[in-house]
Amino acid sequence: MPRNILSGLLLAVLLPTSMAWAQVQVHDVRLWAGPDTTRIVLDLSSPASHQLFTLENPGRVVVDLKPARIDLGAVRLPSGVGLVRSVRGANRADGEVRIVLDLAGAATPRSFLVRPEGRYGHRLIIELDAKRARAQVPVMRADAGSRDLVIAIDAGHGGEDPGAIGRRGTREKDVVLAVARRLAEQVDREPGMRAVLIRDGDYFLSLQQRVAKARMHRADLFVSIHADAFKNPNARGSSVYVLSAKGATDEAARWLAARENAADLVGGVSLDDKDDMLASVLLDLSQNASIGASLEVGDFVLNRLGAVNRLHKSSVQQAGFVVLKAPDIPSILVETAFISNLEEEQRLREARYQSQLATAVMSGVREYFYVNPPPGTWIARNRSSRGGSPREIVIARGDTLSGIANRYNVSVPVLRRHNGLKDDNIRVGQVLTIPGG
Repeated sequence: MPRNILSGLLLAVLLPTSMAWAQVQVHDVRLWAGPDTTRIVLDLSSPASHQLFTLENPGRVVVDLKPARIDLGAVRLPSGVGLVRSVRGANRADGEVRIVLDLAGAATPRSFLVRPEGRYGHRLIIELDAKRARAQVPVMRADAGSRDLVIAIDAGHGGEDPGAIGRRGTREKDVVLAVARRLAEQVDREPGMRAVLIRDGDYFLSLQQRVAKARMHRADLFVSIHADAFKNPNARGSSVYVLSAKGATDEAARWLAARENAADLVGGVSLDDKDDMLASVLLDLSQNASIGASLEVGDFVLNRLGAVNRLHKSSVQQAGFVVLKAPDIPSILVETAFISNLEEEQRLREARYQSQLATAVMSGVREYFYVNPPPGTWIARNRSSRGGSPREIVIARGDTLSGIANRYNVSVPVLRRHNGLKDDNIRVGQVLTIPGG
């Protein structure tokens, strides 16, 4: 056989194979749904060019990837959930994969590629935002003419992002959600307070979405719950973080660039008609006040966390966490314990310890707001009639019964009798109720 004919036959055989190698393989399609956002994740063998567009009557979101292929015999398309009624997929003749999302409601889509990270490879992520979200205002109490404090509680990670994973397989996203729910229950039982759970299920929210939701509910405080991890398995203890000055400067610049969306960042003063210098000063004042309040509430919370766990850091730490960057909301990030520490991982799995952590955080938050009640709130109005004291405190290291009695202006015998104590002995982690609260 002539050499040129043989070469042509080999080329004809190898060409489809080489083209297949060039194609992006869709390994999996995953779906997560939250109250207002649905997230679709396509796991890919390598980055792919894609096109996203919408169709109406009925509403659909279409994603085309090229060159790409999906093995529909091996990849099981997920059932509909959230804003997605159903998912369809097909390989098209032109070497293109088309994924169709049949919508269950009006949604605004966006898409972006994500590089490999951790156990995940290349991903194409499509997020659908519900158009029904509306701003909410704090609850007003008609009988008292004052409003509840709104505490936004953010369980870190969620959905496809498990967070840190302990040696026993404990996922951070699960334990912090359990602690967040217990904390929300305690907040809702507290007169003059109302909890908003930023994430109340196993779904993903971006850091910006978490901050936006807190601001939508006009939160008085943002508490982000996490479980720390470190390469040294002996690292242990609880920590509290607030925004650093550098992080604040960076975020102030971002808000200044988008001042048309920042009208209420500085107590209702619009920035639209202010020059750059004045707007920058107003933002700095707002954010500095927020960081100062964050440091103060962080001190209260860290002190009470020391009652249920040793402290990894004895003072409130500052860092540039994105989730702490709401310019007008005091924000703290609580690292409950080290999930990478075998002993602390086991404790994080226990309902009793989760409740102790929630009680410690609640005790610190409550104490802070009884010392610094925002004007117009139920607590500001009723603090004097309640003796200016919280209902419960968690005993921290160094606390004495006489010291607590002096702090809250009650006698030791009354405090002892009210809590059923036989003597003046108290233990770290014990919860005491303050008379009158």
